[in-house]
Amino acid sequence: MYIVMDRTQWTEKYRPKTLTEVRSNDKAIGELKEWAEKWDKKAAILYGPPGIGKTSAAYALANDMGWDTIELNASDQRTADIIKKIAGSAAQTGTFEGTTGRRLVILDEADNIYGNVDKGGTKAIADVIKKTKHPLILIANEYYEMPKALRALCRPIQFRTVQSKSIIRVLKKICDQEKIECDIVALNHIAENAPDFRSAVNDLQAIAQGRTKFDMTDVAVGLRDTRESIFKVLAKIFKSYDLKGALHASYALDESPEDFIHWIDENIAREYEGSVLVDAFECLSRADIFLGRVRRRQNYGLWRYAGEMMVCGVQHAKIEPRREYIPYKPPATWKRMGLGRSMKSVRDSVAAKIGKHCHVSQQYARSNLIPFLRMLFKDHECAVEISALLCLDITEIAFLLNVRADSKKAQKVHGISQEHIARETEHAIKIFGGFTSTSTNQYKLSEF
Repeated sequence: MYIVMDRTQWTEKYRPKTLTEVRSNDKAIGELKEWAEKWDKKAAILYGPPGIGKTSAAYALANDMGWDTIELNASDQRTADIIKKIAGSAAQTGTFEGTTGRRLVILDEADNIYGNVDKGGTKAIADVIKKTKHPLILIANEYYEMPKALRALCRPIQFRTVQSKSIIRVLKKICDQEKIECDIVALNHIAENAPDFRSAVNDLQAIAQGRTKFDMTDVAVGLRDTRESIFKVLAKIFKSYDLKGALHASYALDESPEDFIHWIDENIAREYEGSVLVDAFECLSRADIFLGRVRRRQNYGLWRYAGEMMVCGVQHAKIEPRREYIPYKPPATWKRMGLGRSMKSVRDSVAAKIGKHCHVSQQYARSNLIPFLRMLFKDHECAVEISALLCLDITEIAFLLNVRADSKKAQKVHGISQEHIARETEHAIKIFGGFTSTSTNQYKLSEF
């Protein structure tokens, strides 16, 4: 028997409101509560496997303590400027209740602060921790993948893998709230097959939502569907007319809506054309509007509207599905963004070295001197001397040569320039120790 469905995601609907509602990890919860009550300006790091309640515990703590919250999450580009503007401002200013009120600042996926996107982020977060007037929590999956400088400024609180009996209690409570009659054997099977709370609740929703009762037979069919890959979910959207089936399959994916919309965008033109393609992109654009509102308002309840537009809207747009096999591709945008950010990082690194040597700004070096150096790099000897002078690494040399870093040309220039640097360093040491004297006609990098 089926009932009318509430399309709210159960992971959000039943997120713990207080620390007493957080199941399992009693030791970590106790340490978190003690940290908040005796807060001494030191930040906390909640670390452990994904989906076990770290973020939920942080928000539950804020509710218990009566604190406002502000989160800088994984979908943001956490550059130094953004962190200073958002987290820094939040950590310094008062709340709506006045200067005596506190605000909890939450930085999710803190173990992913590396590379180009988060350039300067580590130092900015360290500065925020040192100057903060409000409690700050960092959330990470891998504690030792976090920068050492951040670990030294924080109190680590470990969340451990959740046992299946704790998951079963949560699933049973949800079934009671939803007025769904459930078989305990079925719940046990869901809990044992799920790696964490989040996955178990998503599996339960995919199986039980819209029903008044379910048993082991429903679980056996449902779990087969929840393990389907992204490619099978795309096929459900583009090839079938089953709105509910496609929507449930998308709930079970281990993909955020922000990532899933890129998959649909990449493959939509492979399946649709003409006016159908126009209508499908219209639905996709509306989904993107909701995702933007989620990022701005931090209201994750709006995810369900984005999901319905990108799944049901795109599926409903078609008139007749294409029968031939269509190979789906991962989002090309990800690759282009990665390459673009990597090249910009190398360019800025080269400009910084040029600017320091020539006593000009990085912007001037980037705009005026890098094109000039690229012309000079067409001459091998000149490329070697400049590389040694500026101590360029192989990626920076490849950038100026406009070749790949693993090309023989880049490796040759890099190898010879390193030999020049070694000889100059050895000569400088001897001069400093008084073992020899300089010669006016001897080659010196500093005179280049």
